[in-house]
Amino acid sequence: MAVMNYYDDLFSRLIGDGVPLPTVIERVTGSYLDGKPLPIGKKKLTKKERDSLFWASEVVKGCPPDAWPREAMSLALARYLGQEAVAADGLVTRVAREAPEALIRAVRRSGLVLSPHSPRRVELDQAGSESEAVAELCRVLDVFTGAHSERVAALDAQKAQLAKLSVFDLLLYASLYAFEVLVPRDFNVKAPVPLSGADVQVAWDALGDLLAWKLAESSTSSLKLTDESIGRSLARHLRPILFESGTASAGEALRNLRAFHALMDIQIELNEFISRSAEAFSYDDGIQFERRGERLEIVEVDPAAREAWRRDGLKLERLHGYWFHRAVEAYVEQVAADRATWMIGRPENAEANRLAWLRALQAQLRLREAYGVADDVASEFGDSVDLFRALLSLNLMSAFFQQDFLAVFAARIDASGDWIVALQRLAMDGLRDGLQNRLPITWSSRDSKVSNITGWTVTASEPAGNPRTASAILDFWTYDMVATADRLQRKEPGLQPQLFERPVLKFGATLVQLPWVVGVQNNTTAAINNLRRLGARRGQARDEAQRIEAGLAGLLEWRGFRTLLNWVPPRDVEDAGEVDLIAALDGHLFVIEVKSTFMRRSQREAWLHATTTLRKAGQQLRRKAEAVSLAIASDPGFRTMLGWAEGLTPTQQHVWIADTCIECDHQRFGGFLKVSVEELIIALRDDRHLLNDPGGLLAGNYGVDGAHEPGAKESGWSLYPDGFSAERFVEVIETEAVWDLQAARRGPTLQSTDREDIAYRK
Repeated sequence: MAVMNYYDDLFSRLIGDGVPLPTVIERVTGSYLDGKPLPIGKKKLTKKERDSLFWASEVVKGCPPDAWPREAMSLALARYLGQEAVAADGLVTRVAREAPEALIRAVRRSGLVLSPHSPRRVELDQAGSESEAVAELCRVLDVFTGAHSERVAALDAQKAQLAKLSVFDLLLYASLYAFEVLVPRDFNVKAPVPLSGADVQVAWDALGDLLAWKLAESSTSSLKLTDESIGRSLARHLRPILFESGTASAGEALRNLRAFHALMDIQIELNEFISRSAEAFSYDDGIQFERRGERLEIVEVDPAAREAWRRDGLKLERLHGYWFHRAVEAYVEQVAADRATWMIGRPENAEANRLAWLRALQAQLRLREAYGVADDVASEFGDSVDLFRALLSLNLMSAFFQQDFLAVFAARIDASGDWIVALQRLAMDGLRDGLQNRLPITWSSRDSKVSNITGWTVTASEPAGNPRTASAILDFWTYDMVATADRLQRKEPGLQPQLFERPVLKFGATLVQLPWVVGVQNNTTAAINNLRRLGARRGQARDEAQRIEAGLAGLLEWRGFRTLLNWVPPRDVEDAGEVDLIAALDGHLFVIEVKSTFMRRSQREAWLHATTTLRKAGQQLRRKAEAVSLAIASDPGFRTMLGWAEGLTPTQQHVWIADTCIECDHQRFGGFLKVSVEELIIALRDDRHLLNDPGGLLAGNYGVDGAHEPGAKESGWSLYPDGFSAERFVEVIETEAVWDLQAARRGPTLQSTDREDIAYRK
């Protein structure tokens, strides 16, 4: 039985209603992009079926040339070019003839640059006869194909040299590599960097790819480590390099280490080619690639577009400092109430432990206020986890590895000038100090690890700590090697944790940690992405979104607004759905749609966010704003809820998308401004001075026992020198006054937020 073409039916209904053709094309294509039709009962169209119906529909057949460059059709065409299962005969040739620039743009967005064997590439080559610009694009793609193939072949050849290594063996060599290349040589400076100049995050990414390669080929039994299997690996791969130089076994291990260096170099080269060339070609509107024979040159065509990406990255850095200063303020209040609240561990570790406490508080405040995360969260295993204790435990791990491994190694290498000698001495120091493991990789049984961190779960009601709490915390930060290997071998889709997001590597009953990752990673980002990227499907996610909305409503009410949360308008033909937040003050009406996602690192991720979540939010807001306007005009009770007496209506309406991520900041979607939730928080609190390191805390002055000096927040920093008003609030947001770099330059010197703040944007 033939399947009714949903898109033809929608097209006919809209045309019959007298909707103009450009709008009809936009709405029908938008339905396709949004995955409609939605399932009815158990009947659900597959992606292939939707693709087949849409590309055979009347909206495509009748699409005029001037519609292809518009956003909806451009995105749909990119989707067509990016899939392989459905062919639309003559489509690519037709668009090459009617709108070649639109086709070129769609090709860039499709990811076809790294899919040389796709049947869409054949269609594109054939379409080159219709347009020289399209033909030249094909030649550019051929250059990319050649460069990519060379790098993949080189990587495969180098992998073959280390094919017999187990996953744990690979991590041993990765750890030796890290202490040779990545670990900073001086921890006495504010922002220590590797002597090699290596990009730490790039290296971590490469290792994550190599780890996935090994997991996809490893047996389950090899991933369940025992003391015996660990001992064999150490004896063959680690001990010869550190303690048996000049022996035959050392020769083999050193050859493997050199091979691992080469493997990392090639993996990094491939990753950088993909991120800086292929993905830049696909998603960076500020550049274009021009062919010079068999070589491509990057030409900057829109400096403003490139600057926007860089500026958003700087905003993230400043936000990291903002929440640290908020944590300091909260800490001072806690110490005033009870100095013992943060006392953990030995007195000689008090400074490091206090900083760990501050970092945990920093992350908790950010997660609570900007992401709506409750004080207790659920792990993948269903256990309730005390968020602050989980954050504190990870930060204490970082402090331990930084102080007892990385800083000691830096001192030893400063004395010896030889990284192997420094590692030898580090290991021997550990043996002399109560048989402590000070090797470049650590491991323990799960029970032992639970016992070790139970002391970090001490509370007034549980002075000895709680092993069950410690167990749940450990699970929260665990990356299960066996489960990931099983998924990869089944070729099932799924997210792979980055090393810093879940830094406790589980090999059966044995837990492995990498001191050179945990000691310098950004634990706030780890927590955010653990919950919002890896845990996006948690049952708590909806409640968290509502807490963000309620938090913004509370700040608005503190400023005098009347607010209405989660209002559901009467259903009509075009259902508007729930309106997250409505606020009113001084004749100004605000309609706000809240989106909560994770921290992105690449332009590809940002583009996907813009063309899915944010594009859809713009469409939703159009309907919601119309529903709110209709209710104001026709419903006296609705006007009363917002504080408008009979006959009064808003003079200005502001419709915003409030998003937890910084990507696409201050761009417009569906005509509506997108701002970050954190910008709204800072604007309403009027504490933008905290973005600029008042008092120089981030420059290394951690003397925070005394009360926080209020002098930094003087009239020159206030966003409302003449008092708060809705009109000025709108101006603050629309002009990005929160981020005023001129004001920042007049204030204290901006500095990196310390060694925890590993870069995570490319």
